[in-house]
Amino acid sequence: MKLKGKRVLVYGMGISGQAACKLLYEKGAIVSIYDDEKRFCGYFNFEKEPMKKKYNLVVLSPGVKILGNAIVSHFLIEKTPIISELDLGYLYFQGQIIAITGTNGKTTVTSLCGDIFKKAGKRTFVCGNIGLPLSSVALYDTKNSYAICEVSNFQLEGSRYFASDLCCVTNITADHLDRHGSMEEYIRVKQKIISKKRSQKIVLNLDDEITRSFCQDNKKVLFFSKKLLNKGVFVKNNAIYFNKIKIISLNDIPLFGEKNLENVLASVAIACKCKIKPPLIKKAIIEFKAPAHRLEWLGQVKGAEVFDDSKATNTAASLASINSLGDKNLVVLFGGENKDCKFDQLFNKGYDYEEIICFGQCGQEIADCAMKYGYTCEVFSSMKEAAAYAKERARSGQKILLAPACASFDEFASYAARGEIFKEIMFESYPKIEMS
Repeated sequence: MKLKGKRVLVYGMGISGQAACKLLYEKGAIVSIYDDEKRFCGYFNFEKEPMKKKYNLVVLSPGVKILGNAIVSHFLIEKTPIISELDLGYLYFQGQIIAITGTNGKTTVTSLCGDIFKKAGKRTFVCGNIGLPLSSVALYDTKNSYAICEVSNFQLEGSRYFASDLCCVTNITADHLDRHGSMEEYIRVKQKIISKKRSQKIVLNLDDEITRSFCQDNKKVLFFSKKLLNKGVFVKNNAIYFNKIKIISLNDIPLFGEKNLENVLASVAIACKCKIKPPLIKKAIIEFKAPAHRLEWLGQVKGAEVFDDSKATNTAASLASINSLGDKNLVVLFGGENKDCKFDQLFNKGYDYEEIICFGQCGQEIADCAMKYGYTCEVFSSMKEAAAYAKERARSGQKILLAPACASFDEFASYAARGEIFKEIMFESYPKIEMS
């Protein structure tokens, strides 16, 4: 794509929009910007009324909602080419792109793959929905580079050209329905990560009914599973195997829980598909430290074990944490901002929770759902109040788990901010105790 002298509008001035502006400027484009929240980026021209101008190209940041957006609709009617920031980065990245998406687990898989590729001596950029936008790393890569790119549904939604060299889909469950309108549309957007590029390699979760249906071409697909397979990446004799090759014993994996086992399987499959040697894969896994707020063990309060899974922003992620810890003596905190998802799955399986604490914008909605199945709940207006209550009642033998099943935006700027405040409240005046 030739950009020199072209008039380009970048819509959305978050970190991705700013990265797009810099790349466009380096390529000689005449850059204008627009942001719904009137955020400003550097010395680029801010358009107060972008629909009154003509552009050769519009670049959308992932934070820009497409459905029902009058500005996007205007440019579609005008037949102005629209691409995503992900497309822009892809068009100028010279190396190989490993793209990872899914409802849950994609950040951990991306981070672990980044470590594996670095251990293998590859020039590696961990980017996308985690860390730097792809447009940023496109300014510094070489033909021998690898972009290990976490790709969200928001990034895929507006993409037209993005086509990775390898893609992985970890799992698909209901999420972000407030943005996409239906589960069918959410699935359609996720499936866009599988391109028409003949050379693309594909890694899919065989245990997930939706992901395993995405592609049936056995020449392109490598499946991973927690069950025994004849071929692929799987669990056998308490170890992870790639076909007949043992990669790592489950006892050597430092990550906690079934959900993280799935993440490790996905990472091993990606590495094996890229022909990275098994000893290097094993070394990277053993030395890996998981990103924060993903079923993270925080320590003990009054003898109670405390876990932070603030990243569990949908019911499937919360259930994975609950199943990993077990429901016995479990005090669980649910709540936040609903994304048009239902909560029945948290309660219709007969879990023997010790206590359910609900909070935030949809705390009462979750409590009402729980009561349908015979549970009683404590309801608080904020996560801060809920955490303080859990701390006050903590006792030896309990497991206290923050697994909200909701977004954080009713109270916090991000799931990470929510997790950090939870940690501060739980451990104020309580020293951490190292787990032996």
